[in-house]
Amino acid sequence: MTVDSSPADEPSVADALRQACQQGLPRLEAQMLLLHALQRSPHERAWLVSHDQEPVATPTLLQYQALVHARLQGSPIAYLTGGREFYGLELHITPDVLDPRPDTEILVDWALELLAGKPAPRVLDLGTGSGAMALAIQHACPHAQVVAVERSPAALQVARTNAARHALPVRFLQGSWLQALEDAGEPGQFAVIVANPPYIADNDVHLAALQHEPRTALVAGDDGLQDLRTIIKQAAFWLQPNGWLLLEHGWQQHDAVRTMLADAGYAQIDFRRDLAGHVRCTGACRPRA
Repeated sequence: MTVDSSPADEPSVADALRQACQQGLPRLEAQMLLLHALQRSPHERAWLVSHDQEPVATPTLLQYQALVHARLQGSPIAYLTGGREFYGLELHITPDVLDPRPDTEILVDWALELLAGKPAPRVLDLGTGSGAMALAIQHACPHAQVVAVERSPAALQVARTNAARHALPVRFLQGSWLQALEDAGEPGQFAVIVANPPYIADNDVHLAALQHEPRTALVAGDDGLQDLRTIIKQAAFWLQPNGWLLLEHGWQQHDAVRTMLADAGYAQIDFRRDLAGHVRCTGACRPRA
């Protein structure tokens, strides 16, 4: 005779969280994954507290345990839940794109500072991935004309999905860096160009910790500067007089990026620090000449 399990036999919300934390998962991550398995909003952590004795059905528990295991193996939470908040926007995220980092919001802040007061500025986001920066700028600056370039067709589809989700009129182009503009016959120049390109050297020991993210979005040659060189070289032609190029880079690459910008004739070279205090963003203005 088969005896059916009853809700009383099922572990509670508190039990499921406790087990995940005992396996080594930080409590916040355990909560986020459980909310996802329960098909609840990631902002409902208070619900977990107020319903901590609620039973977790077996299918949900099995799904949760699989998510916990994947996270403990290093898979980013955004890939497991399919979403990430960036600059106040909920974005769809897949393994075809980088998991957007909070530090990248600093580049958005800088771009918006430069765009303030401009009536209809043109903005370009190079290597848009999920569309995070392009969509954040378009959302915060609705009168801007934002163009986003991405080489990967799969990543571009993610970005277009995010644009449709938020009804933001970013125009997307497929191609490699600024060559995509020439291929598309793009008219005009831009007030601001932003880019968070690959900047990790192909032999960097930290790549092991990023094995779940697309390598092509991470690695840029022997020294990690290959794509930054290309962008710096090509961008001046596409910048309006006094337009700005803003670049995210590795925390030890500021001196190299600053030198490349200076050698290419850019002016007013400036920088921004990340949340840990490292110089992570470097920008410069196209000279009048």
